[in-house]
This record gives sequence, structure tokens and C-alpha cells, in this order.
Amino acid sequence: MIENQIEIAVQIIRNGGLVAFPTETVYGLGANAFNPLAVAKIFELKERPSFDPLIVHVASIDDLHALTENADRNVIRLAEKFWPGPLTIVLLKSKLVPDIVTSGLNTVGIRMPDNDIALKLIRAANCPIAAPSANKFGQLSPVSAEHVKKQLPNVDYVLDGGNTSVGIESTIVSIEGNVCSLLRPGVITIADIENALPNTFIFNSEKPEKLIAPGLLKSHYSPVKPLYIICNKAFCFPEASGFILHGGKDFIHKESKIIYTSHTFNYLEIAANLFSALHAMEDDEHIKQIFIEPVTEVGLGIAIMDRIKKASYKYQLA
Repeated sequence: MIENQIEIAVQIIRNGGLVAFPTETVYGLGANAFNPLAVAKIFELKERPSFDPLIVHVASIDDLHALTENADRNVIRLAEKFWPGPLTIVLLKSKLVPDIVTSGLNTVGIRMPDNDIALKLIRAANCPIAAPSANKFGQLSPVSAEHVKKQLPNVDYVLDGGNTSVGIESTIVSIEGNVCSLLRPGVITIADIENALPNTFIFNSEKPEKLIAPGLLKSHYSPVKPLYIICNKAFCFPEASGFILHGGKDFIHKESKIIYTSHTFNYLEIAANLFSALHAMEDDEHIKQIFIEPVTEVGLGIAIMDRIKKASYKYQLA
């Protein structure tokens, strides 16, 4: 019973332990956000650098007032429109938030996940939960409990909620007054925010000088095998290659291993299946290198290509 699993997870959180839990985006590695020693365990288990801040997960919009200093009407309206959902809002933090959560910064990223198990866990634990993705730092994001166990076998507990639905990490925006800055693209786009709240924010496209949110490094979300973006379909691909495609006509030899994230270039399907496909290729002992088809960088395609480019950053394009 999932209720029994949640009870076990709650006790671990209360006792200062770590719980991997599902959200709609990816699995998170959670600790009591108000317990610095517990949060320190996240960095240790993930082998995550201390300069990379964490996202705090809440189960109520009211928690914004305790965690932040600038939850004004515009911020509340933004949260009301998109929470629960895959949107993280970066705001000035309150004194209640330990510095280790924010890597010493004066801002904190907050979101309310759109997942019943996650929300029940947060409510029952009676504390906000600090949680990055439940994987080794820089490696593939986990979208199933099995992915978590593969990378973090020593985690205190894995709350199994099946596969995630969105499949890529949340959109991250920072709010300063009426200025909204996109820090990390996701399923919720700037156009979505503008359409939902017209004439509310001025949108800033400049990248921040400091690392004020997770997922901003050039190399991230990477499989342990070489990953290449397919730029030339006539390229002479080496043997033992795996191919991740998104639809359209096949251009790969039938004997090759092919995984389709979609058969119709449906971007929601591609996002939901992207990391599962990468994990499957990573786990296949017959595959030595992975080739992935790009998508057009419009709408959700911006977020998909953000993940693909970072995952393949260490390798030249094919």
C-alpha cells in the first residue's frame, strides 16, 4: 500500500534521513529543508558540488510567505496559475531557509509538485522538502524508481510511484519586482506565463552571472556512454550504436537498436520519454555510443534541446 510507504518515508524525513520520491517531472532526493545536517547528506550522496543550490518543494502556496521575503501579489498569482505543476519560482529567501539549501545565496527556488504521492509526503512530514533530482550529479535524471536505485543504491528509502508523467525537470524563473527571468526552460514556457498573466511581467532573457538555480551548467543530464546529436543523416554511423528518434521516416539500418520517444514528433511525448530512452541505451551492454535526433527549438522544443545539448556537451556533433 502506498500509504504505508508514505508513512515509512515520513519517519525517515523526520529523523533526518533521505527519501527518493516521485514528482511529475523526475524523482527527487528529499530531506527536511529546515534541517541543515539532513540537507548536507543530499550533497554527499549525490556527489553534488556545494555551489549548486537546491529546490524546496511545498504542498501549499501559503508556504511562500514563510520561505520568502517577496511573495507579492504577482508571485501569488503566478503560483495560483501554475501550481501544483512543473514551475519553480526563485525569490529572496527568508531567514528560515538554511544557507546550505541555497548554496549561500540570498534566493531560494520553490515549487509545488503536481504529484499526489509527493504532496502527501510533504504534508505528512509537516515540513518543506529540499530535493534535487535523485541521481548522481551530472548523470541522467531518474524518471522511475529503478533509475534511482541504479544510481543511488544507498539512499535510505525509495518511494515508488511508477514512471513520472512530464519527464523533464521543471521550468525555473526568478521574479524581481515585475521582472521575470527564465533560468531553465521546461514544459511551462514564457509564452504560457505571458498568456496566463498578460501585462503582469517584463520578461528578461539575459543569463544570470551566478549559478542561482540547478541545471544551469553546460554539461548535465549525461549518460555514461558517449551521446551525439545527429546533424547529418548520411553520416557513416559506427557499429554498436543506438539511436533515439522522435518520429518521421527511418533513416537507420533496421538491424540497429532504435528507441522512439514519439512516432509523430509530439513534443510532450518526447519530453516524457527522453530520459527513459537514454537510460535504456545506457543500460544496454551492446551499445557503445548513442545518437539522438534533434528537435526544432520552439515552444517545448527549447526545453528538450536544452537537455539534449547538455547531455551531449562533452562530445562533438555527428
